[in-house]
Amino acid sequence: MFTSVLMIEKPLTSVDVEFVTTLHGDETVSFIVLMQPRGDQADVLLRAIDDVAMGELKEARREGGEPEGKEARPLAERALDASLRALRAAGCEAVGQVVEDHPLNKMKAVVDESDADEVIVLTAPHYVEEFFHRDWASRARHKVGVPVLKLFAHSDEEE
Repeated sequence: MFTSVLMIEKPLTSVDVEFVTTLHGDETVSFIVLMQPRGDQADVLLRAIDDVAMGELKEARREGGEPEGKEARPLAERALDASLRALRAAGCEAVGQVVEDHPLNKMKAVVDESDADEVIVLTAPHYVEEFFHRDWASRARHKVGVPVLKLFAHSDEEE
């Protein structure tokens, strides 16, 4: 069985589920999902700049309106639960957890403990972070010791 550690920021859409579950053809895949809730105030600025770069001015104005810290956990838990159910409905094994502190360290530990074959970072585009190689995938490539695949998540409107 092929094991993938899947880091997400929001619930998986049906398009995302189909995408990640078909990456390896007919091979059976097991997912360990790490749900990373939205970040701190520094992340808000970077997300707003990304929104402006993509021409999404309405989104840029709304940045910072999401709950953070302990307030974000219930939303993250629901997103994780929905994502795990969707992966299981697609025929995959799936477990997961919400990760709040030191996500790269947690990712490394999960890869080591599970003997994972790869890491998939499924995220919205973060152009500023990517340019400076500060995005999750770029940082994970130097830490986890297995291949890291970066995929862009689909929005609900694209379904």
